[in-house]
Amino acid sequence: MSKSKKIMDMINNLTPKSKTSKSLKSSPPQPSSSPSSSASSLINQSSSSNYPSTDDSSKTSLSSKTSLSSLKDSLPENPHIYDLSEICEATNNFLKKPFSFSSSSTSWRCSIRGKEVIIFQRKFHLPIGLPELQKRLLTICRSHHSSVIKLFGVSSPGNYIYLVYEYVHGANLATCLRNPQNPSYTVLSSWLSRMKIATDIANGLDYIHHFSGLNSESVHGHIKSSSILVTEDSLNAKICHFGTAELCGERVGNESSLSKNSGSSDSREMKFEGTAGYMAPEFQASASVTQKCDVYAFGVVILELVSGEEALRYVFDKGGGVYKRISVIERAREVVAVGGGELRKWVDRRMKDSYPVEVAEKMVLLGLECVDDDPEKRPHTGLIDVRVSKLYLKSKKWAEKFGLPTDFSVSWAPR
Repeated sequence: MSKSKKIMDMINNLTPKSKTSKSLKSSPPQPSSSPSSSASSLINQSSSSNYPSTDDSSKTSLSSKTSLSSLKDSLPENPHIYDLSEICEATNNFLKKPFSFSSSSTSWRCSIRGKEVIIFQRKFHLPIGLPELQKRLLTICRSHHSSVIKLFGVSSPGNYIYLVYEYVHGANLATCLRNPQNPSYTVLSSWLSRMKIATDIANGLDYIHHFSGLNSESVHGHIKSSSILVTEDSLNAKICHFGTAELCGERVGNESSLSKNSGSSDSREMKFEGTAGYMAPEFQASASVTQKCDVYAFGVVILELVSGEEALRYVFDKGGGVYKRISVIERAREVVAVGGGELRKWVDRRMKDSYPVEVAEKMVLLGLECVDDDPEKRPHTGLIDVRVSKLYLKSKKWAEKFGLPTDFSVSWAPR
């Protein structure tokens, strides 16, 4: 066969494929009715432009389909506004045994729309219209962080709101530090595990304040050891109740905290229910909370992690015949003032003196900076996140130096 004929045969074989590829590129994208379908459309268009169509296109590789499916599954879901009938069915008309109970909320662990969830029932502080509720919910539900429990959606009948959060296996930090069944035992028996908890909380709180998609003055308002979940598998910390303040109407004024999206300013104040031992002085005076109030509460949590003590407790004084109020903040200030070996006496003894003293001192000092009476002297969460992360790395190097485990696997069985 002549060389010219070979060349002509090659051109004829290529021509149909090039036409097919060209027609694919020129076809307009199909309209979509939702963010997820729009993302799927973009994914499909991208795949078509990279891989020209052939007569054997039905035999798409299984790995490509799997990766696309995984990507679609990872995309953020639209927030749900559940019907009250769904909440009633999930909770057996609220006759199901509560998962937790407090003066401000009741929760149930159950299943809804095929997902294991925790449903919290709380009262509205101020009525919120459906459009405003949807607007707030849209931003909060699309916020994602590994140290923040995800909110799936809400139901808002009458004076109550039902917040549907993902269920994560574990226990709250207060229980992990102070097991009521066995006070001498804690799953957080190593210094590194507590530093890991502090790092997760600092990182999650910084995200809420600055990167959650709300606005620059976004606050949590309910930071405390009982609102921090410690996961059962890896002892990671997750902040609970993100979005509760925004969705329950704990505010004064008519402007939305989501006003950043519209470019307008937001000067409204927030009104919260506080917890004794975690409330900043300015919060107690005005019931108005700011990011610096969250910082104050986080400072208390740091001191709890170091000492294992409650934020606030009352001990009976036999001599005076009255109960004496003991604050973890006051105890930390006393320890720092005395100096010397007083810190070693105060650090949780269940860690058996196995911790880097220098890092422990710096953590106590950071906690006291966070609970300074002057809010302007408290560090912002971005700086806190950096400082805690550095101290965690120092703790990890210390643990590696002495051959201590740096990965955690614990049993949660009763002791």
